[in-house]
Amino acid sequence: MNALFPFLPELVILAGALVLFFLTLGTGREATARWVSIGLAVAVFVGALLTSCSSATLFDGAYRVDAFSQLLKAIVAFGYGCIAFLSGGLRDIRTEARTEYYLFLSLSITGLLLLVSSVDVITLFIALELSSYPLYLLVPMRRERTGQRSQMESAVKYIMFGVAANGVMLFGLGYLYGLTGSTSLPVIIEKLPPLLGSPLALTGLALTFAGLLYKLAIFPFHFWTPDVYEGAANETTSLIASLPKVAAVAVLVRFVSLASPETTAIATLLTCLAIASMVYGNLIALVQTDLKRLLGFSGIAHAGYALVGFVALDQAGYAAALYYITGYMVMVLACFVVICHVSKDGTNVAISELAGLHRRAPLLALTLLVGIFALAGIPPFVGFMGKLGLLTAALARGHTALVIITVINSAVAVYYYLRIVRATFFGETEGEQTKIALTPAAIGLCVVLMVVTTALGVFPTQVVDAIANALPAAIALAP
Repeated sequence: MNALFPFLPELVILAGALVLFFLTLGTGREATARWVSIGLAVAVFVGALLTSCSSATLFDGAYRVDAFSQLLKAIVAFGYGCIAFLSGGLRDIRTEARTEYYLFLSLSITGLLLLVSSVDVITLFIALELSSYPLYLLVPMRRERTGQRSQMESAVKYIMFGVAANGVMLFGLGYLYGLTGSTSLPVIIEKLPPLLGSPLALTGLALTFAGLLYKLAIFPFHFWTPDVYEGAANETTSLIASLPKVAAVAVLVRFVSLASPETTAIATLLTCLAIASMVYGNLIALVQTDLKRLLGFSGIAHAGYALVGFVALDQAGYAAALYYITGYMVMVLACFVVICHVSKDGTNVAISELAGLHRRAPLLALTLLVGIFALAGIPPFVGFMGKLGLLTAALARGHTALVIITVINSAVAVYYYLRIVRATFFGETEGEQTKIALTPAAIGLCVVLMVVTTALGVFPTQVVDAIANALPAAIALAP
């Protein structure tokens, strides 16, 4: 029994997914499925904390439990719980598919949990597919409306771009296997560094990044993002916009750590991707009127910010990137809590529809204010401290031009974020608007997200230290 203890989070989520599967065999069980999902999230979170000091392997070392993986599992479980609470009504999901919605949600989370522990190319790819395919099914579950079938178009784009990105990634992994003769990341880490000067090794790494950069919505793998955000149900978009990015950054750490700070080719590639993502995302977001599309283009820019930490190619940069993407998960979930409750019958929310929100639902307006200020990088919230950590790590390695470009992009982003704040607190309303009633669960979720967003910004040292202490297990991958 002790041998299974390190794998407690995985065992819990697999058992919960089985329970959810049996619930789908009946009808009208969506409320039960929701509470099972919430219980699962809590159990996985507790299990990850209890096993944070454990170390074990499976499948001849292809799957590894260590401090790094358990920390990421706790973060993913927290996000899973927030999404399960947020998905109370599922007003825009077809009634007959609501129980299945929670099943596919749990399966996607299972893939993300497996992904952060995968230290072999084969297990990593399987986990990546397990986390992706349920999302492909969740997008078209949105209820059809007269003259609107955008969810189908979004699902097709999501699948096609995902398959293409995974194919490119497999091609790159094939190069790495050919160069090192192994699919094990510890062996690749040992054999690849002397070969990084060769074009073949650099090409293999660059192509391998494709699948992970697709998850992060990095330019030029971003094309699916705004359409999927707009076409998917609000609850589905909240998942796509948050948790996969955390897992993608975690896996990206394992691959980017193959390069040393002296590997200028990798640093140059990451710099170009970061700049392109920031500039493209922020400029296009300036003209958006749909709130989800704005957050989609904003997410492209924030993925570029996260890459700034990777450009340093050292432990400080990786820790800053993981801290930032964790903060981004909380910030964007705070915004989607508001979207889900402001939305009329599950429809998309235009920025103009936020007018008078401070009178209709003061708590939602405050939650949105905290989330938007954090995304804009305004102190004392986590967005400010996250950007500061990224810029410090990049500047320490001499990437001054990248730091300046990042600061300029952050200033540009403030403009469209303040548009949201202006609409919320100073927008003109037409006629009498009804107040938005909040359930106790929604009130609690708003408070938790505001507290976490603020606490991560006010007390960043504890979180960054925890990430930094866990990082050697991910970078060294010692047997």
